[in-house]
Amino acid sequence: MGGGSYRDPWAGRHGPWSHQMWTGSPFGAGPPPWVTALFGGPGTHGHGGFKGPRVRRGDVRVAILDVLSGQPMNGYQVIQQIAERSAGGWKPSPGSVYPTLQQLEDEGLVRSTETEGRKTFELTESGRAYLAEHAEEVEQTWRPFTPDEDDVPDLKRTIGQVAAAVWQLAVSGSPDQQEAARDILAETRRKLYSLLAEGDEQ
Repeated sequence: MGGGSYRDPWAGRHGPWSHQMWTGSPFGAGPPPWVTALFGGPGTHGHGGFKGPRVRRGDVRVAILDVLSGQPMNGYQVIQQIAERSAGGWKPSPGSVYPTLQQLEDEGLVRSTETEGRKTFELTESGRAYLAEHAEEVEQTWRPFTPDEDDVPDLKRTIGQVAAAVWQLAVSGSPDQQEAARDILAETRRKLYSLLAEGDEQ
């Protein structure tokens, strides 16, 4: 079903939490101290130590149906969309997503088409009807990852979202996109240090 070809871009010695990714040096293990201080070490919860809400049994099923309601996706895209919808707080594993997709297909809630050896999934009419009938369950699935309106924006969460976007560009962006991203990040870094300098003056 395509699960064998999945490559987790967050894993491995060159992943975004590796020492080399953050410092440019191949020596040393794990992320630098400031990353660990912000997010914890790898393997604590998901990738990068995000300590998000506990996912209930059955939430993966509902989340998959909900993200597929927007457009057809392959399994890898489903995983990334769930991570994006949860603001980085929930990144289900391929081992939970692919079998669930197969189960949903067996139940007639999704159907798949295969192109060049990769399956793309989309909702059937039965799947859309299921979502409409279980709207409250869908809302409950995403509720733990939806901040209250009165919450102060979490800098850690924003950093995690930016890091995820940067890593996607690093592994799948074109050379032109990667060059543009470097310029954006360099300018952002300058502005952040400028902000710190203004704080010191005060």
